[in-house]
Amino acid sequence: MSTIAITGASGQLGRLVVQQLLKSVPAGNLAALVRDPAKAADLAALGVQVRKADYDQPESLTAALAGVERVLLVSSNDLGKRVAQHAALITAARETGVGQLAYTSVLHADTSPLGLAEEHRETERLVQESGLPHTLLRNGWYTENYTAGLPGALAHGALLGSAGEGRISSAARQDYAEAAALVLTRPIEQARILELAGDASYTLTGLAAELSRQSGKEIPYRNLPQAEYAAVLKQIGLPAPLAELVADSDAGAAKGALFDDRGELGKWIGRATTTLAESVKVALEA
Repeated sequence: MSTIAITGASGQLGRLVVQQLLKSVPAGNLAALVRDPAKAADLAALGVQVRKADYDQPESLTAALAGVERVLLVSSNDLGKRVAQHAALITAARETGVGQLAYTSVLHADTSPLGLAEEHRETERLVQESGLPHTLLRNGWYTENYTAGLPGALAHGALLGSAGEGRISSAARQDYAEAAALVLTRPIEQARILELAGDASYTLTGLAAELSRQSGKEIPYRNLPQAEYAAVLKQIGLPAPLAELVADSDAGAAKGALFDDRGELGKWIGRATTTLAESVKVALEA
């Protein structure tokens, strides 16, 4: 069996992809690419190859991809530097003869109004121009992007945002991880785009209602202007670029940027995607 590599394997999505692949792929055929191998010690203990790979050190990428047949490029979280970092990995994949490149993009990347979509569009172009067989995993919103903020909403008695009544077709990270694992283990296709999103959609008003139902506390949704929401996020400690991105994404949701009703993710993984109620339950238990 050929070697499958996952970048960002110590991160939230990358780690889930590795864990999913371990259900069907021998550990020795998996390569976890990470900046800091110490953070993937648990994967190494399972027999996974842990290889140092730093997007900002191209020579490390070439070494990390040696002997790799298929690679999942999990998009970097280094805002503003992602295109150059992704380009380095794509170049290394081409030079080392990788047979398949999959990339985690964003839902409707080609038309999305989200500010974060531009770096994804640029990366998609680089992937397509590389000549490598490839799959673009256009992932919708992770439900955890919202449920991570539920403890704060409970503490302050309100859920804040700028999404208005825009509908959000999110899914759990685990759902997207399963989709990526299937792409990396099914027959290689020359070029494919998957628009992946949750089976059902909700508004932030609906999320607040579900939080209220499960917590037993009345938590309203309070919609704020984008600039005001960004200011609040900075006030509670988010770095300015991240606060601006979160607020911009909410504003995009108000315009339909996070909505999709095709159900392609559920069809791809062969089961219903994780419901909002299930995700809220997990967040509250944590």
